[in-house]
Amino acid sequence: MDLIADTISHRFEALDVLHEVSFSVGPGEVVAIVGPSGCGKSTLLAILGGLLQPTAGRAQLRGAPPDGCLNPLTFVFQDFALLPWASVEDNVGFPLLHTALSAQQRRAAVDDALRRTGLIDFRAVYPRQLSGGMRQRVGIARALAVRPAILLMDEPLSALDSQTRELLMEDFVDLLADGAMGAVYVTHNLEEAVRLADRIVVLSRRPGRIRKVVSISIGRRERGSPAARAQLLDLQNELWALIRTEAIDAEREVQHA
Repeated sequence: MDLIADTISHRFEALDVLHEVSFSVGPGEVVAIVGPSGCGKSTLLAILGGLLQPTAGRAQLRGAPPDGCLNPLTFVFQDFALLPWASVEDNVGFPLLHTALSAQQRRAAVDDALRRTGLIDFRAVYPRQLSGGMRQRVGIARALAVRPAILLMDEPLSALDSQTRELLMEDFVDLLADGAMGAVYVTHNLEEAVRLADRIVVLSRRPGRIRKVVSISIGRRERGSPAARAQLLDLQNELWALIRTEAIDAEREVQHA
């Protein structure tokens, strides 16, 4: 199943946020969205996920979903968005409650998601008892439980320390390895973008429009090698050169608002 962004533009009253953004995400692909603060990255993700109707253009799904898919598009949020009164198991199973699955099928889906995210031994624990990295794992497991075609990820690692972020990037590589699931990955962190994405869409300062699409030919599993890391660092520098001036202007705009 493909996700298509077709000349998407958006305004909030008199404020132009996005201008004619077009790209696609195919099965197993990861497309990162980067750009200066305020360029419309999160707005674009909300449009892609159907939470917001664009002023012009459209987001659409094309093709058949993968086998067992219960929800083609699923969000993973920056702030985890967990139910504090529910256990890990109940948080992961929450989106399955109103599906046609039997109780046995729901349990199997939850068990699979917990296994894939290393949470089997924490199923009875509550969010307040977990570290930030573990809470984000619960958010990822909840998304996996509905077997999505495409994950929509909004700064999923930005609230975590560098060590935890590194470990979760490795987890993402493993979760995406079978090619069944794609992702749109919004981030300010250029290291995350080059480690995880197949293509990186660079947006301009508001109104966000595509400045460049950068493709990465190195396989995700090979990106941890010393030689690959050197190439990825060069790519990070290239991306930063594309957005640096506009990022500085955007920061000054926020400071003087």
